[in-house]
Amino acid sequence: MIMKRIEQIILIVSFILFSWLGMQAVHELGHVLGALASHAEIEHVALHPLIISRTDIGDNPHPLVVVWAGPVVGAALPLCAFLLAIVCRSPGVNLFRFFAGFCLIANGAYITFGSSEGGLDTAVMIQNGSPRWVMVLFGILTMPLG
Repeated sequence: MIMKRIEQIILIVSFILFSWLGMQAVHELGHVLGALASHAEIEHVALHPLIISRTDIGDNPHPLVVVWAGPVVGAALPLCAFLLAIVCRSPGVNLFRFFAGFCLIANGAYITFGSSEGGLDTAVMIQNGSPRWVMVLFGILTMPLG
């Protein structure tokens, strides 16, 4: 009984840590795809479990495309993977569900409650004309789905 509980705790903790890194990877993938689509210059992508990930962009003709692609892809791609897992009757569909929910909540909360200062996505959004209400709406749509 105790060993079973320890195994459950190890699974939960390890999957939360995986979800944190996976969420950052999918979010940064969104920025990279947005940069490629808008012909922005990608200088560096920082992804490590012990840091907050970031994508450094040089010349950026369409900053709103790049900055919004992160949370949009970061929320939508895991959700699509979960839906595909359901359709394909994948084993471990609950892990897909958890990861999709984690990404929806994390991206929604980040955009809704993020600071308007510093180099965060939310600051870039505001500096480039994204209305705050659109950012809040993003969170209203994504967080409850998570």
